[in-house]
Amino acid sequence: MTELADRLDAVRSELPAGVTLVVVTKFHPASLVRELHELGMRDFGESRHQEASAKAAELADLDLRWHFIGQLQSNKARAVREYASVLHSLDRPSLLRPLADDEHEPVDAFIQVNLTDDPARGGVLPAALAPFAEQVLGTPGIRLVGLMAVPGLDAEPAAEFARVRELRDRVLLPVAPEATSLSMGMSGDWREAIGEGATHLRIGTAITGNRPDPAYARTRTEG
Repeated sequence: MTELADRLDAVRSELPAGVTLVVVTKFHPASLVRELHELGMRDFGESRHQEASAKAAELADLDLRWHFIGQLQSNKARAVREYASVLHSLDRPSLLRPLADDEHEPVDAFIQVNLTDDPARGGVLPAALAPFAEQVLGTPGIRLVGLMAVPGLDAEPAAEFARVRELRDRVLLPVAPEATSLSMGMSGDWREAIGEGATHLRIGTAITGNRPDPAYARTRTEG
């Protein structure tokens, strides 16, 4: 608990006002989330629906805000929004129908942008950003809040984050003026993300320590 508190404090001490810290707890037990809650954390990120839904149910007694940061599957999207308050990876029109809901509180959502030439990486290509944003805005039950992105494996993080900020300012805001948030920055590059205006950081191992399964020490959407 002391080491966990020290790691958390080390990150929080450098955060500017207004930045949301999302602690990624993938593969960690629900007990770790409880410890972090005792330390004042409320925002937690998960990227696998089965694990996330189980944790959300087990920890239903706590005032937590769940962020789904993994790639959404169309057949699980509706189930994800039952517990997630924020979705970080909208990236294709097929997700919008299962997420549509005009009866409940809207879910906050980021559009994930693909900064690479690899279509398998996930995310909307910059050229398709504006029309996709218009589709999201026309879907009931989704509140578009901004953009999410992950730097390419060999890319310079600060330059990649600057691209995301520029896409927000030049492409997204003319379509969705209130979608000002930027979800970018993980354990290895969160300082660079803050320098380029990140509003949401997805930080895992820098706070939680190594995951129980080292094969998942880093994924495409969280670190």
